Formats: sequence, structure tokens, C-alpha cells
Amino acid sequence: MTRSLVVKVTCGAEDAERCNQAFNVAALAAASGVEVSLWLAGEAAWFGVPGKAEEFSLPLASPLADLRDTVLAAGTVTVCSQCAERREISADDLLPDVRVAGAAAFVEESLREGVQALVY
Repeated sequence: MTRSLVVKVTCGAEDAERCNQAFNVAALAAASGVEVSLWLAGEAAWFGVPGKAEEFSLPLASPLADLRDTVLAAGTVTVCSQCAERREISADDLLPDVRVAGAAAFVEESLREGVQALVY
């Protein structure tokens, strides 16, 4: 059985190292051929909007936009619906192929057989 990975990141630039770690783990898994679903919640919801990940900076870290794009190329990126709504982010504001979904979809993905879920 092939395992897949669901990564949920709940922080942004206010906790840059934790945020970058989540994106790094997701991108590394995707680049390794693992099925990856990256969920952007809280302040991380902004990273589904064009240009926002490009503004993120952390010394000695891979660019967040590159990590996000690695996941997008091989997996899925989802912005939390409530988090988007609180920030007045609509589906039209997001990058192509980034979707909006709620907690029920996160739970469904996380509880599938063979899934490992990580929350940062």
C-alpha cells in the first residue's frame, strides 16, 4: 500500500521557521513521489494568493513559492474556507489549481487509509 501525506500549516511569517518547515516537508515528499495534500490555514491562507509566498523570506531556507509550486506540480494545495473568508480571500483571488475547502474535507482526507497527517 502506498502512503500519502496531508500537511496542514497554520502559521505564516509570524512563525517563519515553523511555516517554512511545513512547506519544506510537503515539497520534499511531493518531489519524492509521495501523494501530498498541503492545507493552508490561519495566516498561511495568504500563501495561496499570487505574490504572497514570493514576499516570504527566511534566511538559509528554500523560497516558499518554490516549495509551494513543487507541491502544486505533483499534489494539491487547499486554503481553509473559514480562514479565507476571515481574510476576505475568495476563490478568484487564489492561484490556479489552489482550491478552497473546509474542515470536513480535511478530516476526510486525513482519515483515509494509508494517510499520515502532520499539522504545523
